[in-house]
Amino acid sequence: MTGDPFPLFGTRETETPPLRLAAGRLTADLSDGNLRAIRYDGVEVLRALAYLVRDRDWGTIAPRISDLSIDQQADRFAVTYTAHCDGHEGERLAVTVSIEGREDELVFAATALSPTGFTTNRCGFCVLHPIFGLAGAPARVEHVDGRLVETRFPELIDPWQPFKEMRAIAHWPMEGVEALCRMEGDTFEMEDQRNWSDASYKTYVRPLALPWPYRIPADEPQAQRVSLRITDRRAARPALKAEAGAADPVALSFGGESGRLPAIGLWISAEEAKASLSEAGRLAALAPQELIFSLDPGAGHGRDALADFAALAARHGGSSTLELALPCRRPPADELTDIAGWMKAAGFAPQAVLVSPAIDRQSTPPGSAWPDCPPLESVYAAARAAFPGIRLGGGMLSYFTELNRKRVPADDLDFISHCTCPIVHAADDLSVMQTLEALPFITRSVRAIYGEKPYRIGPSTLAMRQNPYGSRTMPNPHFTRLPMAARDPRHHGGFAAAFALGYAESVLPAGLECLTLSALTGPFGLIAGPGEPVREGDLRPLAAPIAQLARLAGRPWRACRSADPARLRAFTVTGDGGEADHLLLANLTALPLTVSLGQLGIPAGKDTHSLSPFEAAVVTLR
Repeated sequence: MTGDPFPLFGTRETETPPLRLAAGRLTADLSDGNLRAIRYDGVEVLRALAYLVRDRDWGTIAPRISDLSIDQQADRFAVTYTAHCDGHEGERLAVTVSIEGREDELVFAATALSPTGFTTNRCGFCVLHPIFGLAGAPARVEHVDGRLVETRFPELIDPWQPFKEMRAIAHWPMEGVEALCRMEGDTFEMEDQRNWSDASYKTYVRPLALPWPYRIPADEPQAQRVSLRITDRRAARPALKAEAGAADPVALSFGGESGRLPAIGLWISAEEAKASLSEAGRLAALAPQELIFSLDPGAGHGRDALADFAALAARHGGSSTLELALPCRRPPADELTDIAGWMKAAGFAPQAVLVSPAIDRQSTPPGSAWPDCPPLESVYAAARAAFPGIRLGGGMLSYFTELNRKRVPADDLDFISHCTCPIVHAADDLSVMQTLEALPFITRSVRAIYGEKPYRIGPSTLAMRQNPYGSRTMPNPHFTRLPMAARDPRHHGGFAAAFALGYAESVLPAGLECLTLSALTGPFGLIAGPGEPVREGDLRPLAAPIAQLARLAGRPWRACRSADPARLRAFTVTGDGGEADHLLLANLTALPLTVSLGQLGIPAGKDTHSLSPFEAAVVTLR
């Protein structure tokens, strides 16, 4: 990529491209001291192998790397360095790393040593297995006591750890090839990271049932080691194939799935209600079908916010939903009756109310005690009584993780809802875009739990609006790529537009009732506000695909198969006669892309289309 990166990423900070390491058929990308895209014969065996240090809010500490040495030979590679981490109140930690690779083996060893003692929620290795090709596939787990168990990677998303007390795990990335990953130096367990929309199964050090945060003692070395052993039993190994180049065209063909596009919502927080009201003209032009109004009485939201909501709903021609974080400090019936009275006095009459106890926004990790909360059946019954004749929704105001772990009684609900956030664990560009791979597994898991119950997703935004896993979202005053941050620079760039269209494509088969991917104003909004690195009042690039999806809402869609879904996502929207009207395309990369349309029936001479980096485009097919 050349030129100014700001229009694409909302920041001029650039990511350092990874360095490709190769040892015969084994390759890996070295990035910030860790390994990604570990492949054998071009097939991804591990998504990542990383040594990570988490702070007490589960934020990832960015280390300073010194003494980096890289030795690349024809049949092997070796990397050494030291990573320096700064912790709470002057605590320091240094991690000495050694990575060695040969065609049949990869070894990543690390020793952490702190001169001060170091407080952390987690310090050690994370091993990421990819999900495509492995979901539901066989695995063999060796436990710390030596037991070998033949099992499978979860197909539907496991709410808890599928495998515990692990020493090693084997899988078969292709017929005749075994990949054995062995973890030493501590007890490891696996969680299904698809819960958080990460596109991986994560094996990590130190069981969650143990207390955290914990303290690494001063001057006591902490050594860990992970090895990957490849056993290739194929009688004849094929010649090495060249990887597809970034300039190669991506072919599209029709898929078998179809349905109707969901309604598009915009999120209005109490803090942004007045700013949104001042943009009522822009709201009318964007024309979303639904406004999602958020009320949190525990944060001081009350009658004034509801009056603003009422004024904005009156300007909006579509439906509205009140998203209510119920404090549950008094009996739910009393709190809900009071809120219903406030709404009546303000003249606010939404078509639906989504009720969830405020405490359920916080995660309850494995091994932790569940917080006090009234039975959800009584909360929903009280909501029915307080809001007669209004559709009642339930679920989680946070993420699918919390919904999967605390499955709400849905018989008396009119719809289910949850959100997602792509920067819970990592915030680099590749990891964020890869979260699109996990979304179909999330929606299939919701459907497996709740059947055909009407289903909504959102608000789901690049930045994190609330942190279920710590005491706060991470401040991001310099607009960097930062996990768990309340602001994300890419929200200002073309990246967000491509991500949003890719998100819509990924969840279409779920038959959603409503999809909400942004606010109108504020740090999550389509309109830039004060104190941001773009001109106040400008429409962000994200506004274009949101407006296009809103314009097409309710129309029939048909799936398209992309020959390279990591680079291109697409679907068609059809007219009443069944013939395709529009092709919606999302280039998920920072490079130009050529799309081959011949398999969609486009005649020669018109069967290619060029996309700019991170372009979300609409092509008219008739």
